[in-house]
Amino acid sequence: MKHNKIIPYNPKLKELARILRKQSTLSEILLWKEIKGKAYGVEFHRQLPMLNYIVDFYCHELKLAIEIDGISHDHKVDYDSERQKELEEYRITFLRFPDMQVKNDMFNVLRALEITIDELKRKTSPPPPSKGE
Repeated sequence: MKHNKIIPYNPKLKELARILRKQSTLSEILLWKEIKGKAYGVEFHRQLPMLNYIVDFYCHELKLAIEIDGISHDHKVDYDSERQKELEEYRITFLRFPDMQVKNDMFNVLRALEITIDELKRKTSPPPPSKGE
């Protein structure tokens, strides 16, 4: 497992990420409206290059990637699995949501996100001092 704080990326993906941000899907737009601007106390970035891939949303503070699986992912299950495995070597946590769930059940998408953020914050925060200290 790799411990690097900075995850390298292919510089050629920077322009593609910029294009993807301009061509967001409806589900990406809907989720972005909910999580932008530190809505959950952490900052997310859209279409972020990592290694040789681009993740839909990423929080550096928690090393949390969010992927929305739409129709384009139906034929890329093996690719998505390998991509996720490679990124998890950098201790990245993944949350995956089907496109239709984001569109039709945002409440539970945001609830799952909130629970995951709380868990990751607890893992990354130092424990409070004991009363005897």
